[in-house]
Amino acid sequence: MAKFGVRAGALVAGVAAYGWAMGPAAAADELSGGDTAWILTATALVLFMTLPGLALFYAGLVRARNVLSVIMHCVAIASVVSLAWLAAGYSLAFDDGGSAQAWIGGLGKAMLSGIGPDTLWGSIPETVFFMFQMTVAIITPALIVGAYPERVRFAAVVAFSLVWLLVVYAPVCHWVWGGGWLAGLGTIDFAGGIVVHTTAGVSSLVFALMLGRRRGFPTELRPPHNPGMVATGACMLWVGWFGFNAGSALGANGSAGMAMLVTHISAATAALVWAGIEWLRYGRPSLVGIVTGLIAGLASITPAAGSVGPVGAILIGVIAGAFCQWLSGVIKFRLKVDDSLDVFAVHGGGGILGSLLVAVLVLPVFGGAGLADGVTMAGQFGVQLLAVGVTALWSAAASWAILAAIRVVVPLRVNEETEIEGLDITAHGERGYELT
Repeated sequence: MAKFGVRAGALVAGVAAYGWAMGPAAAADELSGGDTAWILTATALVLFMTLPGLALFYAGLVRARNVLSVIMHCVAIASVVSLAWLAAGYSLAFDDGGSAQAWIGGLGKAMLSGIGPDTLWGSIPETVFFMFQMTVAIITPALIVGAYPERVRFAAVVAFSLVWLLVVYAPVCHWVWGGGWLAGLGTIDFAGGIVVHTTAGVSSLVFALMLGRRRGFPTELRPPHNPGMVATGACMLWVGWFGFNAGSALGANGSAGMAMLVTHISAATAALVWAGIEWLRYGRPSLVGIVTGLIAGLASITPAAGSVGPVGAILIGVIAGAFCQWLSGVIKFRLKVDDSLDVFAVHGGGGILGSLLVAVLVLPVFGGAGLADGVTMAGQFGVQLLAVGVTALWSAAASWAILAAIRVVVPLRVNEETEIEGLDITAHGERGYELT
């Protein structure tokens, strides 16, 4: 995904900090079987993150009466986004936008127009690149599922996810990875700290605020109904994240290898930090806590995976484990915002944190790849801050407008009786558990 702004022949020192070139003509137009095989594998791993990884992770965190509704949301979003990505999303993100190139792509690649099995994107078929990017597009609105479980109408979920993909995700994807204006500034976002985690995290906060709190929040918060399911889903996310980050090198190469390495180290570090803080504070570490920490580490390393080394990964993991846990408490108990499954604190906070830290940890003194010629740490930090800020503002404003429009047609929230009964049986006519 960090394939922007660097043209063929410009693979000089520091390029790893910025990622790989965009477009079929950006690299040698020669098919590589090794690169293709790896990106096919990475694509399957990224879809594995959503189905079943994220679905199980989120489902275990809610009450038993809502477990199926959460899984249903993830499956429905995967299906809707797949068709929307084919129809227009991919083209808006990665097509040449002509005079509007800085802001949005055109529709020249809608329905993969003009793209055949022999059309290349660098060293891989463009159909493979399309599929890889589609799985990334799928998981981004699926992350937002964690903001609204147990009280949202299914129709609102489907409508929001469809419009949000085209109005929020596709433009930001174009800005950073499709040769847009943030790419031109030299924004570093190897695998989605800005494009994926900032957009989803901020939008989750808006959705939670507009939807309102669950009954009894925050005084009657109940523990996850199935911590084992939570941990199973989280471990699937850990494995799938190797495709997410290492696949963003778009090739079977050293950049992919280093991205996989630092992804693993950051996750392991953040998991131990989160569990350690719980141990000191409460006298015992929890399973849900340690796996939430590893997700925070994964989210935080994502923008920096192509830029930092093992030392940088450890530092990101340490900071992410502590920061995301603190932010989770602030959102829930100080601000009393019912972002139910901590999407903003873990994904939004982690993605923003990593997107800013990369400006420092990319330096060779920390084992990083180094900045491009003529770029200073302060200058890069300013670019990162601008990219995060603009993305957050656009995500918040557009998400509010989308939700405001949807609730004119259909209420966002179920009634109180339905919320008490649970969404599994009332919205989908099924129960997760038949206990006799």
